[in-house]
Amino acid sequence: MIELHAFDDPRAQAGALAKAVGDALNASRAASGNASRTTLAVSGGTSPRPFLQALVNEPVDWALVDLTLVDDRWVPETDSASNARLVRETLLQPGAGSTGARFLPLVDTATTLEANVAALNADATRSLPNVAVLGMGEDGHTASLFADAPEWARIIAPGAERFVAVHPKAAPHPRVSFSLAALKRIERLYLLIAGSSKLDVLKAASSAAQENAISKLANDKGVRLDVYWCAN
Repeated sequence: MIELHAFDDPRAQAGALAKAVGDALNASRAASGNASRTTLAVSGGTSPRPFLQALVNEPVDWALVDLTLVDDRWVPETDSASNARLVRETLLQPGAGSTGARFLPLVDTATTLEANVAALNADATRSLPNVAVLGMGEDGHTASLFADAPEWARIIAPGAERFVAVHPKAAPHPRVSFSLAALKRIERLYLLIAGSSKLDVLKAASSAAQENAISKLANDKGVRLDVYWCAN
């Protein structure tokens, strides 16, 4: 099920999504009696930066939040393409601008991609996120679930492990990503997109089954996807 929240102003979009995510994190902890940690997974790229900067100011007990990523490119954190770098530059800046959350990156380039993914799946301390914020490409991929990847059938399989390695053909860098099965089990899913072309992609993907990740999420009756879209 898709719930569309439409905005004309990117700042209003970022602020509204930040409040929704902050409220969802607080509700998740309240449901557990405030006795446990909660986990938030965010996306990289350029679009999420204003949202992440707004999220810092939400009234969340960040010391009890584990912060991770929906996906990341197989590059060092010093690389401009690193999603972990974006998180550190926004949510984890030293001083007053820091949330104080515990960060759990997905990439360790000191090992191999395959060994890295195996270690993530074997790590029992990594909980499935309670809340996740996704992005979407104009090819309908979300997280790093690219339909042109040779792993496509495996990474969208119902029995896939939480973390998967992906080698997209039309996008740079191998990736580490949550699988489609893992995304479907997350309590609260948000999608952050902008522009008419991406809204058209989403509408087409949700109106009829397509061979892309966003269509498989949008057409799953057990999944609720809150879409925060800005026209500009």
